[in-house]
Amino acid sequence: MNNINDIWNEAMPSRFATELVQIRDVELMRAFLRDVMTESELRDVSARLRAAEMLRAGSTYVDIIKETKLSSRTIARISDWMQNGAGGYIAVLEGAHVWPVDVG
Repeated sequence: MNNINDIWNEAMPSRFATELVQIRDVELMRAFLRDVMTESELRDVSARLRAAEMLRAGSTYVDIIKETKLSSRTIARISDWMQNGAGGYIAVLEGAHVWPVDVG
């Protein structure tokens, strides 16, 4: 099995991640994501994050399917990535993505 981080050795995915982390304005992020993703892709990625949140909270697959409209197989993959993946879902759900507030 390939290392889950191998994709980041490729120039284009690496640049994409680097550019994303530089965007600190919500409106600019929304504009960028809308330009690079279809509405369907945005909804799917958003539903995956919601499913991860619900899995972490102990929700049942039935409840997650009902709210997100994701398949049970997709939810199982999300669960697997949360347990055995790169740690991204957990880090985001724990707030690792929140930048310090500039009060100065």
